[in-house]
Amino acid sequence: MNLFAQFSKKSVVALAAIVFISVPLVPGQTPRTPPRGSGPSQLNLLVLGDSILWGQGLKDEHKTWYQVKTWLQQAGGRDVREKICAHSGALLAGETGAGTSVPLDSEVNSAIPTVNEELNDALRFYTDASQVDLVLVDGCINDVSVFNLLNAGNTTDGISQLAHSRCGPPMEALLNKTARSFPNAHIIVTGYFPIISEKTPNSLLLRAVARLFYQQASSPQAPQMKAQQLRTQLVAISRSWYQSSNEALSGAVLRTNNDLARRHSRQRVQFVEIPFPPAYAFGAKETRLWGINGSFLRKLLAVLTLGKVTLKTNDERRGQRVASCNEFFRRPEKEDKNHRKDRELRRMLCYYASIGHPNRKGAEIYSEAIIERIKLMISDVGWIRAGQTNAAPTGPVR
Repeated sequence: MNLFAQFSKKSVVALAAIVFISVPLVPGQTPRTPPRGSGPSQLNLLVLGDSILWGQGLKDEHKTWYQVKTWLQQAGGRDVREKICAHSGALLAGETGAGTSVPLDSEVNSAIPTVNEELNDALRFYTDASQVDLVLVDGCINDVSVFNLLNAGNTTDGISQLAHSRCGPPMEALLNKTARSFPNAHIIVTGYFPIISEKTPNSLLLRAVARLFYQQASSPQAPQMKAQQLRTQLVAISRSWYQSSNEALSGAVLRTNNDLARRHSRQRVQFVEIPFPPAYAFGAKETRLWGINGSFLRKLLAVLTLGKVTLKTNDERRGQRVASCNEFFRRPEKEDKNHRKDRELRRMLCYYASIGHPNRKGAEIYSEAIIERIKLMISDVGWIRAGQTNAAPTGPVR
């Protein structure tokens, strides 16, 4: 019997989410609140974006933004106060989710607020936007959709077009608004990474994912690829995504700086490409991405039973995230069978939201690349304002 023929469409989605990176599933997001701080020499750091800059699965002290903050404090001898708007699952652009329920934990993946809405939230937060010194921002992988990156039926040209259309103009629009909104801030845009490479083991589980998620875009009746062809194509798609998203995002930065120059303003937007060799991809021996614990048999059983046989992710926030997922996706008073299945699927995917995100070593790659760029910026006189006043907040920091 062909086991794979028994999977429904939802099973395919569940499998992809379990094995790889999380995707936006639920509406709404509210940042958490850390201690407040003040002082005449304070620097203000704003973080906008999706799960990568949020730091999915990481303790705060291991997140990229925290490592950048710590370095700034140590190198400059000034207190750094962060405002974290980034959250798991954020779309770069899209419709708002007014009136929808809001998860309190940013580990719970949510399509909204979009990164553009995060910016609006930050503008409401600061009483004087000119006091923001540094903005870290990413966004667009959720707009491209990780499911497109895991479908070997897509072409590398198709992925390239998606990356350029959904990472280029939308990011440029966001950067233009960010630069206008925070006139003294330097803005750093970070790139993404290839999910699968030739170093990703060609395991039975990977082959099952590739087969189940395969959908020939041009013709549903087209002949199925063989297992090795599927893997080869997924590697090529990841490579195309990495290259094309870097091109699109760096192009958005260039055009934003050109616009600033035409307005006789400092060109203060930087793109940071993330060095991510094949050995760091998902499942590789030297992977820099979170995965799952358990034997192959247990992993396969988890897929076949749609999560009834549970697995444990190997990240640092699993316990907290599971509790948050249970709370957000708790059973309502009235629920029909279809809504119950949908809720339970979303809750299961929430459990595994860290998979495919940078682990501690992966976050260090990001922070090191950002810090190296900041070092170049510091050599440019005036990149940091002469801290005389503070950006007084009007709400919680996180």
